Amino acid sequence: MRYFFYFIVVTLLFGCGSNFLNQQVRPDDLSFPPLEFSFPEVAQQQLDNGMKLYLKEDNELPLIELTLLVEGGSIYDPLDKTGLSQFFCQSLSTGGTENLTPTQLETELEAMAAILTVSSSSYGYEINLSLNQEDLERGIEILADLLRRPRFDAERMELVRTEMLENIHRKNDDPGSIAGRLLSAAVYPGHPFGAYPTAEVVSGFTRDDLLEVHRRYFQPQNFWLAASGDIQLKQLIPLLEQEIGDWHSSENMLRELSLLPLAPSGRILLVDKDIPQTTILMGHPGVNKDNPDVSALQVANYILGGGGFNSRMMREVRSNRGLAYSVYSYFKVGRQLEEMFIAGSETKCGSTVEVVALMQQLIQQMRDEPISAAELDLAKKSLINSFVFAFSNSHSVVSRKVRLDFYGYPGDYLETYRQKIDSVTVAEVQRVARQYLHPDKLQIVLVGNSQLYADDIKTLGLPVENVAL
Repeated sequence: MRYFFYFIVVTLLFGCGSNFLNQQVRPDDLSFPPLEFSFPEVAQQQLDNGMKLYLKEDNELPLIELTLLVEGGSIYDPLDKTGLSQFFCQSLSTGGTENLTPTQLETELEAMAAILTVSSSSYGYEINLSLNQEDLERGIEILADLLRRPRFDAERMELVRTEMLENIHRKNDDPGSIAGRLLSAAVYPGHPFGAYPTAEVVSGFTRDDLLEVHRRYFQPQNFWLAASGDIQLKQLIPLLEQEIGDWHSSENMLRELSLLPLAPSGRILLVDKDIPQTTILMGHPGVNKDNPDVSALQVANYILGGGGFNSRMMREVRSNRGLAYSVYSYFKVGRQLEEMFIAGSETKCGSTVEVVALMQQLIQQMRDEPISAAELDLAKKSLINSFVFAFSNSHSVVSRKVRLDFYGYPGDYLETYRQKIDSVTVAEVQRVARQYLHPDKLQIVLVGNSQLYADDIKTLGLPVENVAL
């Protein structure tokens, strides 16, 4: 009887299992409804003094995040004061206010469990403040005090100077930093994009320099505030009006961008460093956000080197030949001026020439041959489907909206992004590759034991220059 029972159980299992397997659908045969996405609503308001305010309410937690963008940035730093924006931001965040010494400011922020950071970019300054909802009023008071009356404490300034000088002293420790610095200088000679601070320049920064930066850029009409969390406009606006409502801009900011230099002819820059692998970085001038071909270039770059394991560079250099752990490319789309197309990798010194040659060939192939329909389809689906992950929380939503307006993107940029990607064709990808990828203009920086490939690198067809650190 017991064996008969086992027989029945086994028969049922095999029968049901077989039927179950027969009903399975292959993953590539599954169908899903179209991905629907609408950008969340963001409340907007402009104060009488010109400050722009954006708010996304989120009552899930009693927390508030503030991000303030201020027009300015390193693009406006004179070449003889390169690094001033960085020095300014670090001194602003640590130097206290007229009403609070640096220690008092740090103590109060710590007591509130608040986090304050200040940073700079090419086109602006950014102040981030996160705090508990119950501390909002005091947080706005501190933020306004910092914006209107920075102390720029002398001792803290010297600490910032010491840190920057130490970073300059150690600038040649990391191969990636060396390559990035030299590539920017090669593509943008004599321009702020290609300039880096020196010890002599940083040693000469004064408090008057910081006050001048503050006077020129820190005016309410240049303020763009993104707020999210457990707060409403009717709560936030009175607090802002109370602290900065009587602060009006004294002058219009002059926006005179330095003209970009002409694209130099292609060349290879060798930096000899006794390390076992070579850092490879190459690039040439690219595009800015106003270029109508940006969407097609995003698709083209995904196929070339921006799509991870779905890209040609990763497939050929890593998967097929095992020459590198990572290889990539991207267009750094400029907010105002055209910025770079960049490709890079790292490989053992003995395979340097092979990897560089492969990357050159793959770039040239994008120009010479049309991509396949399968590559196009995968690239477009990946870019469209990954779009929603840029908005993982309320603050990413409101800060993205602020940045788009701050940098002057079209009002319908987010709503039309997926449509523009989806409309890209095989012919467009080849057209933009021919128009914007220039293997003959690549500035190629190689940081590694160049004695192992100095002779062979000449076979790549570009002039070679040795760079002493």
